[in-house]
Amino acid sequence: MTDPADAPRSTPSARRRAPAGAAVLREDKTEAIRAAVFAELAAVGYARMSMEGIARRAGVGKTAVYRRWRSKLHLVLDLVSALAVQGLPAPDTGSLEGDLRLLYEVSARALRHPVASQIIPDLQAEAARNPEIREPLQKALRESQYGVAHGIVQAAIGRGELRPGLDEELALDLISGPLYWRSLVVRVPLPGGYLGALAGATAAGLRAL
Repeated sequence: MTDPADAPRSTPSARRRAPAGAAVLREDKTEAIRAAVFAELAAVGYARMSMEGIARRAGVGKTAVYRRWRSKLHLVLDLVSALAVQGLPAPDTGSLEGDLRLLYEVSARALRHPVASQIIPDLQAEAARNPEIREPLQKALRESQYGVAHGIVQAAIGRGELRPGLDEELALDLISGPLYWRSLVVRVPLPGGYLGALAGATAAGLRAL
């Protein structure tokens, strides 16, 4: 079944751009579906989420969703991977502690968002039960964090703040672990001054590696 709103318009330019019989995937519909996925995940969780529910929330036909992704697993993994590629901004304040503080400020704002605070723990719980989602989800989240941590560490090495050859896997754990633990596992508000204190403690720990 063809979704009329997704079909190519009957203009010469549209016919020239698309092969015969091909559907043009409208970007506004794609963005509506992506937004609906996040809202649906936050509302019902991955296990209860369905392609039909996503379509209803996005205001599109079910075929418009299936034309883009063949299952909810592929849809969610595609969105998580896209977010990982965008990644977090690479701080460049001129000091290790300053870079860490900026990273924590940006990350804390993102993790406080009600959608993120519901979606990430839900997907992690689902990954523990579902091997199909476990490895791709861990890979996407880890690569995003690793890229930022690697940049911070390498910049600090270049400035002489950290020694060359330190264990970057351990550095990643030191940089990323505490804030995620506090925000997504313990789930308690961050007290005043916490991010600055965390940046200082993390910087001291990295210097000891």
